[in-house]
Amino acid sequence: MDFSDWIGRSETVSDTVTATPYAALSATLDRPADRPPDGTPLPALWHWLYFLPLHRQSEIGPDGHARRGGFLPPVPLPRRMWAGSRFEFHRPVRIGDHVTRVSTIQDVTEKSGRTGPLVFVKVRHEIGTAGSADAPSDPAITEFHDIVYREAPKPGDSAPPPREAPSDAAWEREWRPDDVLLFRYSALTFNGHRIHYDRRYVTEAEGYPGLVVHGPLIATLLLDQLRHRLPDAEVARYEFRAVRPTFDINPFFVCGRPEPDGRTFHLWARDHEGWLTMEATAVIR
Repeated sequence: MDFSDWIGRSETVSDTVTATPYAALSATLDRPADRPPDGTPLPALWHWLYFLPLHRQSEIGPDGHARRGGFLPPVPLPRRMWAGSRFEFHRPVRIGDHVTRVSTIQDVTEKSGRTGPLVFVKVRHEIGTAGSADAPSDPAITEFHDIVYREAPKPGDSAPPPREAPSDAAWEREWRPDDVLLFRYSALTFNGHRIHYDRRYVTEAEGYPGLVVHGPLIATLLLDQLRHRLPDAEVARYEFRAVRPTFDINPFFVCGRPEPDGRTFHLWARDHEGWLTMEATAVIR
């Protein structure tokens, strides 16, 4: 597999930051669903409600994603997951803004893993508020998105050894994921990936024990807890890494604690058995 020709490819999408997706995600997170007025800053990560992937129905592949090729390289491995992301929030994006996102394939790397070949794709997104069709020269948000492709499960495959989650949380909230929560988040982000709503597909075709909770949803829940403890804080940087899949068959917990400097926060998610499922760091201004 040689995808070097894809490195450097880019695409540009424009959108308008409207109030209804903001209110809908707030309701999904069990927060007040008031539609905010123009000028209201978006919470960190809520830009994912915009620039939605509007692929035609005939362009959708068997897993619910768009068929391989186009902007992302046509990696033939069947399982695709969001491995992690890193963000720099330079200035707020606000309700009413006209925004442009320029996405560029920064790197494509093939590796050999415990269960077979892996392909990692790193995409850089630059989001500006001028509404220009050109790359934002002074982006409001810079995002690096890591995608991993892997083979379908084989008989005898064993899961990697789990890591124990930290036990020194300053706060913790339990979430009981269900079909409705996962459907609502999929709908808000126009995410057709069947692992989040098609139980027969996810258990039979991909070999998981239940519906997979979206990694971006968990990353958002981690920051949601920080936001409601420090409502006036502004996130400057954030990064997260998925460690272990989370399924809808058991509750999970989002946790966090401040570091001694008072600006850095260690955030993590754990499953019902205490195993680490996501690890994150947030830095406020």
